[in-house]
Amino acid sequence: MADRLDAADAAFLQVEDAGAPQHTGTLAICHDPDGLLDYAELVARVRRHLTTAPRYRQVVRQVPGRLANPVWVDDRSFDVSYHVRRSALTRPGGDQQLRELVARIMSRPLDRGRPLWEMYLVEGLSDDRVAILSKSHHALVDGVRTVDIGQLVPDADPCVRDGPPPDHASRPPDTHGGDGWRTTAAPSSLGLVVDALVDVARRPGQAVEAVRLGVTDVRGTAGRIAGTAVGLASAVRAAARPGNGSPPRARTGAQRLFTTVDTSLADYRRVRSALDASINDVVLATVTGALRSWLQARGELVATDATVRAVVPVSVQDDTEPATGNGGLRPVGSPSGRTVSSYLVDLPVGEPSPTMRLHQVGYATRAHKDTGLAVAAGTLVRLSGFAPPTLHALGARVASTLTQRASHLVISNVPGSQSTLYVAGARMLRSYPVAPIPPGQVLSIGVTSYDGGVYYGLYADRDTMANVDVMEQCILDSLSELVEAAR
Repeated sequence: MADRLDAADAAFLQVEDAGAPQHTGTLAICHDPDGLLDYAELVARVRRHLTTAPRYRQVVRQVPGRLANPVWVDDRSFDVSYHVRRSALTRPGGDQQLRELVARIMSRPLDRGRPLWEMYLVEGLSDDRVAILSKSHHALVDGVRTVDIGQLVPDADPCVRDGPPPDHASRPPDTHGGDGWRTTAAPSSLGLVVDALVDVARRPGQAVEAVRLGVTDVRGTAGRIAGTAVGLASAVRAAARPGNGSPPRARTGAQRLFTTVDTSLADYRRVRSALDASINDVVLATVTGALRSWLQARGELVATDATVRAVVPVSVQDDTEPATGNGGLRPVGSPSGRTVSSYLVDLPVGEPSPTMRLHQVGYATRAHKDTGLAVAAGTLVRLSGFAPPTLHALGARVASTLTQRASHLVISNVPGSQSTLYVAGARMLRSYPVAPIPPGQVLSIGVTSYDGGVYYGLYADRDTMANVDVMEQCILDSLSELVEAAR
């Protein structure tokens, strides 16, 4: 019997449209002066990981009459070269050119007729750099059976190379395991109907969920994503009290803008130690100050009690450390447990004092720590590789379960490895998340710490947020205010 999508994953496919694509991404920039990371090497590396990630070789197939949720079936014509692609900037390519390319690629929905992921090797960057952009659908990445493919590419060994792929690397794999995996024939339409009827007989409630997907959105199955409904009622009650700030809200178009911000982890640690806060609180306070400046630059009248409501879908906290500890900034793989949680927090953009903004944010995050949705992520502790891509994907899944009126923007903050990572011998310099924009919103902010830096990815609706690049300087200025206050 084919592996059936659960209600939440099916809902992600149901609500997707051109203005709200349901995929997330990661942009990694590597230094490769010796030309070690070429297209052939990246294809070989991806192929090696696909032997243990069958979901990346499967497609979604609908059940006739929608008698049950869709199923995953093997793509018997799977071609890795279709998914791992090569792109280039005009040499010497600059950061702004790269951002424009990322925005164009991420604006395009994934092909439903193929496995729901893509990866791009971007060449032509200045200073001997190359970039890798990975793109995966929400329905694909659940953090348990399937991690984000962007997590699998980097590793800690600078000498690991997979070598050029075999001659048949770009051809569809055979069905006898010659390329390291087997494919099975897709069930017929009649077989899908029979399997659906059997499932309905075993689990009658599933039929009700399948029908409901046609008349409701993802929030109707929010608890399924997390595996628990704990905190959902509190989140809904909080959503009924919207923030009183004035961030832009609009119907999201189909095109996006992407910009990045580089900051130093040492600054956040300095503020944390001096002002008794967590790293996550310092990040949120930095964003709060940046939003305040950005709104004022737009000519908005920001009242002293103005707030911007944010969904903070990912909060990774080491269970053995207090909130004022290192903010969970150990590499994934530490022996202690971790959780991924989501909550609503009102960012005090009307507060002029950076210190008071930080204290208010800290109070708000402590007050909301038990509200929102929880995603069990104990298995992530045992995963090797660079986990932020998967954690950002899980955060985006949870954020999508809240109503459009629940918040103004999404802020996803995920700690990464503080050790240097490599891709086929090329040193990974930076990693930027590309968090999707929920319907009705126009901006999402992803944050990843890595190897002494804290890197922001700002993803915005092109029609509404044409000046999103102004936020880059606003974030830098806001962090500088906090560092000065810490002194």
